[in-house]
Amino acid sequence: MSFQIDILTAREYRKGLQADCANCFGLCCTALHIVASSDFAIDKPAGVPCPNLESDFRCQIHSELRGKGYKGCTVFDCFGAGQQVSQTTFNGQDWRESKQVAEKMFSVFPVMVQLYEMLAYVTEALSYQVPQDLHKELTLQLKELESLTNLDAGSLLDLDIMELRMPVNELLSKTSSHIRSSITNSIPGNRVLDYRGADWIGKNAKGKDLRAADFRGAYLIAADLKDTDLRAVDFIGADLRDANLEGANLSTSMFLTQMQINSAKGNKQTKLPSYLVQPYHWAS
Repeated sequence: MSFQIDILTAREYRKGLQADCANCFGLCCTALHIVASSDFAIDKPAGVPCPNLESDFRCQIHSELRGKGYKGCTVFDCFGAGQQVSQTTFNGQDWRESKQVAEKMFSVFPVMVQLYEMLAYVTEALSYQVPQDLHKELTLQLKELESLTNLDAGSLLDLDIMELRMPVNELLSKTSSHIRSSITNSIPGNRVLDYRGADWIGKNAKGKDLRAADFRGAYLIAADLKDTDLRAVDFIGADLRDANLEGANLSTSMFLTQMQINSAKGNKQTKLPSYLVQPYHWAS
């Protein structure tokens, strides 16, 4: 793609960063270590296929996952890393054909997930109106991340993900500050809501105006955010497990992922960013 990326292109790019399970070899069902909990019915070591994984890599209880104790499976999202590893990094090789391929593929998958997560955040940042110099930095960062996703398996395993995250986090912070400050300036009193890392577990914030708040890394587990205005809120790294988002307006919330939304509760009245989809379990 051209790296003179405009806002509309960035929005389409971000929307396209979704899992395509039909072109993945069941990596999330095999590569990851699962510990029995309220989210998973079983213990499963990394590299061992889930007993519900069929020979065609479909889940035999897909429509019943939550009822059978596999809530965590309905939350997970790889941003499209699974098909990249399966079809590009390993050129369509089935891990069942070789133990060496399997071991390397399972090690590469979590690395690729983190790269794709960063891709999602950077492309989202490029979908906003930001200063030209910041746009240029984000574009260069996107180009670098894309090149990294196309490395061979050995090179991917040599990457220092924490080091790669530092410049990305700095750019995302700049983007967040720019967008939120522009909104804050239009709110009476110019109030600033800084809740980074806050403990809002079980907190009642029903119906509040929280526009442009910073919830980076905040704990919003089981918080009641029903009918809350959450536009331009920075949710990067926030824990939204079982948070009540019924009727909430998240239409322009920033750095919100499908995984965060999948872990929360909502309904048809919940407004989501265009690149996210309403989880099927919300309907019930």
